[in-house]
Amino acid sequence: MAMTASTFRSALLWLLPAMAVCTRSNTEPMVRQEESAPEMKGTKNAKAIEVQYLEIVTPDVDAMCATLEKLHGVRFGEPVAVFGNARTAALEGGGLLGVRAPMRADEDPVVRPYVLVDDIESAVEAARASGSEIAMPPTEIPERGKFAIYIQGGIQHGLWQI
Repeated sequence: MAMTASTFRSALLWLLPAMAVCTRSNTEPMVRQEESAPEMKGTKNAKAIEVQYLEIVTPDVDAMCATLEKLHGVRFGEPVAVFGNARTAALEGGGLLGVRAPMRADEDPVVRPYVLVDDIESAVEAARASGSEIAMPPTEIPERGKFAIYIQGGIQHGLWQI
């Protein structure tokens, strides 16, 4: 099944702004106050959202990787089993971009950012309390941390705890 031009454009339009926020440094705290945003000045509890893993699920992994390599100068490696056989590329600041094929017949193409949280159990409970459907409870990936997926308003969101 080939990805339509419209679906590809939609994925890229969503992907590019998300990639712009993937600038986490390994030496920076997982969650920090964002002092540069004017609307957040003077707000002690305001925190920045940081993307640790940006996942693209597509039926044509090789074409997507080739396009992203040409557009952004990144290099994708061989499939990584713990990421559903995603081919991954490093993002500036320590995050990863993963491109993988659907793992089941009913899995649709999606672009899903996984944002860093300090406590994934509490974050999942907060999502549930806000009316979200928990699609994947907190799950350990050896030596990588834990992830979870929730769905709100038909949009899939990922959480990641290192």
